[in-house]
Amino acid sequence: MMKRLLFISFLFVGAFVFGQTKNEIIQQRIEFIAQDLDAEEVSLEDIFDVLNTYYDNPLNLNAANKEDLQELLLLNDFQINSLLATREEKGPFKTLFELKDLEYWDLLTLDNIIPFVRVSKVEEKKEGNFKKYLKEGKVEAYFRYQRNIEDRAGYADVTDEEKEESNKYYWGDPNKLYSRIRYTHKNDLSVGVTMEKDPGEQLFGDKSPNGFDFYSAHAYYSGNKFLRKAAIGDYQIQIGQGLAMWTGYGFSKTADASSAKKNARGIKPFSSTDETRFMRGAAVEIGIKNFSLTTWGSYKGVDGSVEMLDTLDSEEARMASSINMSGYHRTTSEIERKNSLMEMIYGANVKYESRNFQIGISAIQHVYDAYYERADRLMNKYQFKGKELLNLSADYSYIVRNLSLYGEVAQSRSSNAIAVLQGATIALGRKASLTALYRNYPKDYHTFYAQGFGDGSNTNNESGLYFGGFFKLSKSWSLNSYVDFFKSPWLKFRVDSPSEGHEVLGQLKYRPNPRFETYLRVREKDKMINASGEYEGNIRPIERYKQRKYQLGLTADLGSGWKWRSRIDYVTDQRPSSGSQDGFALTQDLLYRNKNFPVEISMRYAIFNTDSYETRVYAYEYNLQNVFSIPAYFNKGSRAYVMLRYTFFNERCDLWVRYAAFVYNQEETLSSGTEEIQGNVKSEVGVQLRVRL
Repeated sequence: MMKRLLFISFLFVGAFVFGQTKNEIIQQRIEFIAQDLDAEEVSLEDIFDVLNTYYDNPLNLNAANKEDLQELLLLNDFQINSLLATREEKGPFKTLFELKDLEYWDLLTLDNIIPFVRVSKVEEKKEGNFKKYLKEGKVEAYFRYQRNIEDRAGYADVTDEEKEESNKYYWGDPNKLYSRIRYTHKNDLSVGVTMEKDPGEQLFGDKSPNGFDFYSAHAYYSGNKFLRKAAIGDYQIQIGQGLAMWTGYGFSKTADASSAKKNARGIKPFSSTDETRFMRGAAVEIGIKNFSLTTWGSYKGVDGSVEMLDTLDSEEARMASSINMSGYHRTTSEIERKNSLMEMIYGANVKYESRNFQIGISAIQHVYDAYYERADRLMNKYQFKGKELLNLSADYSYIVRNLSLYGEVAQSRSSNAIAVLQGATIALGRKASLTALYRNYPKDYHTFYAQGFGDGSNTNNESGLYFGGFFKLSKSWSLNSYVDFFKSPWLKFRVDSPSEGHEVLGQLKYRPNPRFETYLRVREKDKMINASGEYEGNIRPIERYKQRKYQLGLTADLGSGWKWRSRIDYVTDQRPSSGSQDGFALTQDLLYRNKNFPVEISMRYAIFNTDSYETRVYAYEYNLQNVFSIPAYFNKGSRAYVMLRYTFFNERCDLWVRYAAFVYNQEETLSSGTEEIQGNVKSEVGVQLRVRL
């Protein structure tokens, strides 16, 4: 009887999942990641590309290796190990229904993974030829237009002489343009070109004679024997736990405690619009059995604040005091900084990997064509100085029964400082998992491309201890929680003193069936920060603040393709210099997705009322595909958007049209400086066309 009920449940889940549209399924995965991000601009394009690729080319679980399964970002270490161990012991799977019996798997896991996987006979991989790649490959082309509608101060009609003399004005128009053409063959070949112009940047002007401000191109191949991966052009490198080298998005603290562990993918193709965190050159991974060698070289310009020094030493005639990561080239000073500092990075990673165990060692060399030294401030006392930086690291992961151990040790040779991360996760059947993670990043640990787990955005000047857990309370109820204690031994941004703090999160979710879900999330941050107000001197007094965020969310499938979502956010903030403040936001979404109808609709209306920017609320929004929007709601007003997606020509073409607007109740001007708007409305429009061949 129990097996029949499980089988019926499986069929119900499968029918529901396949009744959803491809875009909705992927958006759900992206939204889960994005709902924990407190940032207005974030790029998750690489995650979307992975899920999109596997949706179109489902991963054969009878042939998938550990890296393939990790790349899905939907399975934890124990589920992956259980699948591989069962396959080794019993042979290939015959149906997806068999997955329900795997250790650590459940119906929710199946719900997450079904759209992206399949089980079928394993065929020997044959060498490709031109006809095969031409027949089986797919071409996607994106053309996107976005624009802020209201006039902003930076676009004032002034002469070129005024733009040269002042950084108050932009050289280009307010249009944001994007185009991408990419050819892919399943999961083993990708060739693409990406072009982008940000608002305020010129297009085929004196300041941008080559047309678009940013160009990116790549060719990527993934094999399965000796030549395992190769990339030419722009690509990403991910090593270990991100202490020495990690480009692209890297998880940190989310409601899912199991995401504390990073699963590095080595070489990845790059097709994002992040103009800074990528490699440009060539990379290759070769291997024999369980051993592999990854090596790469990159040479590209970065935006630095570079000045000429009055010195007789020609070696240090140029000095860079900062590197600009925004990617904007709108004003005279931003254009002057463009590619003003040349960066060369080369490195190697040697790795041994089996199903349960992996160990690797890496060396990464950075070389700049100018002497790098941050501004002479106390906060920068322990920052990197010089033209060359060498990072060494060793990482490992090991699964024994229901225990997963992982970690990385890295050293920056410029200071000989050693950064350490050590984590452990234990699975208590299908009902619970517990994670503990310790990290120690010294104040003089130096690295330019790292995303180690932590409270801050930089992998230095922080130590901490993190505990997290997932608990399946019943068939319908689950609990995610974590507590993180951290401290910084030296000054950091907006904290003019050594500091400490903690963060606690708890999320209770009720999901009785795939059509209804509600959750309550509470998060508390207790940290130290500079006191607000006017003070003499360069060092501000420090105060402790406590911020709590309460979030109640509900999703209901109304049937016939309609879905309703509601969310309430309430934020409290207490600090001595400004007293007690709070903020509130209510968002209502209505979505229409039906596989039998070519039009999709996404709508939102939200109201918010916050005492200040400190009690702002971030809320993820549906946007044009590959555009990720998490705006901040603050002050008093409302937010609304509507987006239509039309699919035509036998699903070969998709057209998106989107309009969104903020309306503030008590403001006469919005923003400041070059972005200042006269009035209380800030709106935007976007149009995107995708063509698939």
